[in-house]
Amino acid sequence: MILGASAHALALAFCYSSNMGDICASFKDMRVTVMGLGLLGRGVGDIEFLANCGAHVTVTDKKTAVELKDSVERIKGLENVTLHLGGHDMRDFTNADLIIKAAGVPLNSPEIKVARDAGVPIAMSTALFAKYAMEAGAKIVGVTGTRGKSTITQMIAHSLISTFASSSRRATNEQGNASADRRANVFLGGNIRGVSTLAMLPEIKAGDIAVLELDSWQLQGFAELGISPHVAVFTNLMLDHQNYYSNMQEYFDDKAAIFRNQKHSDVLIVGASVEDKIRAANPPLDPVVPEELPKEWKLRIPGEHNRENAALAVAALQALGLSEEDIQQGLETFDAVEGRLQFVREVNGVRIFNDNNATTPEATIAGLRALGSDIVLICGGSEKGLALDELISEIRARVSHVVLLAHENYKGSARLAEVLKKEGIAFGEAKSLAGAVEAAVRKEADIILFSPAFASFGMFKNEYDRNDQFLKLVQEL
Repeated sequence: MILGASAHALALAFCYSSNMGDICASFKDMRVTVMGLGLLGRGVGDIEFLANCGAHVTVTDKKTAVELKDSVERIKGLENVTLHLGGHDMRDFTNADLIIKAAGVPLNSPEIKVARDAGVPIAMSTALFAKYAMEAGAKIVGVTGTRGKSTITQMIAHSLISTFASSSRRATNEQGNASADRRANVFLGGNIRGVSTLAMLPEIKAGDIAVLELDSWQLQGFAELGISPHVAVFTNLMLDHQNYYSNMQEYFDDKAAIFRNQKHSDVLIVGASVEDKIRAANPPLDPVVPEELPKEWKLRIPGEHNRENAALAVAALQALGLSEEDIQQGLETFDAVEGRLQFVREVNGVRIFNDNNATTPEATIAGLRALGSDIVLICGGSEKGLALDELISEIRARVSHVVLLAHENYKGSARLAEVLKKEGIAFGEAKSLAGAVEAAVRKEADIILFSPAFASFGMFKNEYDRNDQFLKLVQEL
């Protein structure tokens, strides 16, 4: 039994009518518990959207109001929002019409179990957006994988936007009308910093395209609603998040929601390294493995791994009907995503790159290989328990000096320091990011690469805080 929830309200929540202009009617007067406010802006945007639609929103988070100060400031003026911070009250999960669960909250958490036992629907905001948008006639493109998903998502969105913008300036078609596809709006969402994907719903119309970066947790929400994107891209699968998942199969199973509910008219694009595993999972349609990027195509972003990313983007753009000319133009004008092998500036002949989002050894290895040699590497962070052997080999071959971020919680840095010492590889330690940048610029090298290879927790609020601090320090040099 759902306590106090009307069947009509719940039907509206999960069966949307065709008029997206009336999207707020789906949430008006509903009691919605948002589990997880966070500091990245996505939760705040969800709450603002729901409250402005007339929902009665309860926000609950284990962090305190002090810890969530910036987010609390943004929503404190909303009259129909109640904050329950510093812990969860089980009543918030039973006296509700809908629970919106933040990414990363375990599916077996006590609060989620209580909600399920009470019959309260549970959704995640990006998946809820996708369901409504699909019902309105929009096309959903989803990108997942351990590495490359951010770059590929942005490549696809950039190419679509540039194609539609240029074609709108070209002559109309033979009938004298602009092509319907060329009037489509392109939306970028999912795991995008500061962007509430749910809040984009009122702007969605039939024929629009939403390109979504989807991590394994967000895909739990797709599985919950029984949906998958029309065009799905699965890049690769590497060791990661083993502090959340008990094994790699669990990690894969969450990501597999990107294709589990696809229809035969949809498209599944996969990287060669994960093709066999995906085929073994019996997807509902045959996976497409893209060909290599044509050698004459010149990308602005370095690295063989980015050419592989671009090849996956090409396949997705072809599935969306773009011509080879438009795809090439889009990809060749694409610049690096912030924090992903991003060239920041040159100082006294030294090129400085920000690879903040490299939170695994494999990601840092890709950055090192892309840039060559004579590199000062700034790295280190909290432990993920991943193997370091290959990273050590690349450091030996390409890095002239390592600067390790040292912190009492940075067990990853401590483990890496032990291996570097054992292997006789020169390194220094810095107790702050400012100290690390200062130490790096004193070394004589062609390149400074900030590529942590570990998580940020301990020295920073989150990886975005780490990113912003690094960029600020480099700009102040």
